[in-house]
Amino acid sequence: MKLRRPARRATLVVHVIAAAGWLGLTLGLLALAFAAITTDSASVTEAAARSMKLFADWLVLPLALLTLLSGLLLSLGTPWGLARHRWVYTKFWLTLATTAASAFALRPGINDTVATVSAGAPVTDPTGLIAGPIVSLSAYLFMMVISVLKPWGLTGRGQKQRNQKNRASAHKPVDAKVMRQTA
Repeated sequence: MKLRRPARRATLVVHVIAAAGWLGLTLGLLALAFAAITTDSASVTEAAARSMKLFADWLVLPLALLTLLSGLLLSLGTPWGLARHRWVYTKFWLTLATTAASAFALRPGINDTVATVSAGAPVTDPTGLIAGPIVSLSAYLFMMVISVLKPWGLTGRGQKQRNQKNRASAHKPVDAKVMRQTA
């Protein structure tokens, strides 16, 4: 299945906007986590944690899933392919891993922190609160860099597909009407 140009462009725009939104949201979560763990004010800590919960509950998963699905559609609907180029394959697995980590580690961790600070207790695990956004931000920046640089070349599957295509094109019959007389 190959996407036609308008569909490919629209999907690319959606993918870039969703990925940029996810990156920006992660920067916001990092800033809020930093504010929560560095302040001496219980009200600032609670407000920062509640804001993180709002972002995590309403924005993180929709943006993560939109990024994952639009990237999957782009990889399957364009010549890049999902398992043809190492950079695409790496981005897919990192996006899948960060989506799962957001759902099963980041959100529950933030929810636990909100419950703790709402009860009037201080943040018990400041490292856990800030580690998720730092790891996510690192992964997103790495994916952005490899999207621009497109390193590493073809996977084994991609090399096999290229070799089959080259063999098939080398054995095409010659059309006599296309041939030119040179002498």
